[in-house]
Amino acid sequence: MNKSQLTEAISEQADITKKQAHDALNTITQEIANALAGGDEVALIGFGTFKITERGARTGRNPSTGETIHIAASKSPSFKAGKALKEALNPSV
Repeated sequence: MNKSQLTEAISEQADITKKQAHDALNTITQEIANALAGGDEVALIGFGTFKITERGARTGRNPSTGETIHIAASKSPSFKAGKALKEALNPSV
């Protein structure tokens, strides 16, 4: 499912226009990004938690030349699925 398909699904389920669904989805994703950029976690109970993880500096290799290179430490967004989402994906028998 891509962003356009998600917008259409939201529009149908919430009985709102596609423009309203598009605006709502953009606002949600932008606010999650803003919170992460500010160092905060975003917890959606039952769905999951978005947070920033630190990736340490490391040594890598340039695949074209084989040269050893230094890869600087960086921050990366991560998502941990919540209990309800996990249960929805793995229903018990």
